[in-house]
Amino acid sequence: MIKSMTGFGRCEVTEGQWKMTVEMKAVNHRYLDVSIKIPKKLSFFENAIRNMLKEYMERGKVDVFVSYENLSETGFALKYNEQLAGQYLKYLNQIAQTFGLENDIRVSSLSRYPEVFVMEEEDTDEKELGTVLEKAVRGACEKFVEARVSEGAHLKQDLVDKLDQMGGYVDYIETRSPEIISEYRAKLQTKIHDLLQDAQIDEGRIATEVTLFADKICVDEELVRLRSHIKAMKDVLGTGGSVGRKLDFIAQEMNREANTILSKSNDLSISDTGINLKTDIEKVREQIQNIE
Repeated sequence: MIKSMTGFGRCEVTEGQWKMTVEMKAVNHRYLDVSIKIPKKLSFFENAIRNMLKEYMERGKVDVFVSYENLSETGFALKYNEQLAGQYLKYLNQIAQTFGLENDIRVSSLSRYPEVFVMEEEDTDEKELGTVLEKAVRGACEKFVEARVSEGAHLKQDLVDKLDQMGGYVDYIETRSPEIISEYRAKLQTKIHDLLQDAQIDEGRIATEVTLFADKICVDEELVRLRSHIKAMKDVLGTGGSVGRKLDFIAQEMNREANTILSKSNDLSISDTGINLKTDIEKVREQIQNIE
């Protein structure tokens, strides 16, 4: 199956005292570029998250957002910093002596000084926390891949439609090319007849001129290669997987053949068809940039 490089996934998992939420979104990128925004408490899981992501994606600029809540009422503890309280008291006494002030420090006022009392999270079971996080990451990845696959199906159909249209252009150029040679021969005969009037026309010379002209405008090889590239791209789309780079290479080869056809053309209808062909190839190349 074909996957788009754009996508979004979100998963929320609640187990025991933990509620874990993971969101991820992605845009086009040549390689896999992952940015993870994660709380400091979970930072040691970052490498594990990166490794998990590689199981689900190969290309794209992916932003991952991780947040969590501790639902336990006993998840926090009040800590008393005795050393810091002692330093506060020491300097307050020093101020009172230096400036002759009344020392009116009470326990209630001292306790309100910064960092004397702090609320800290209790130590947690890293294994339990990691299990909940992994479930949330994998759940978000699965939703993310589903979105990519869904968008990829639309991209595939659009590309197939454009390839079919390009095949029609190739058919037209192939049909029209022999007609150009016949028209050139007829025009050449008429022109020579007008110039020589009743004199005998050298058919051998006309045949030589027509042959040279036909060789100059011949695009048979280009058309064969274009058909081959169109088929190859359809085959790759049918195979699926991470095929964006391969499709881009095929599209470049298509563009090269279309340019050659245009450079050889001296017929307005073929030139117009060649321009339409190049336009569709460019559209195909733009769409391919969205494929993983």
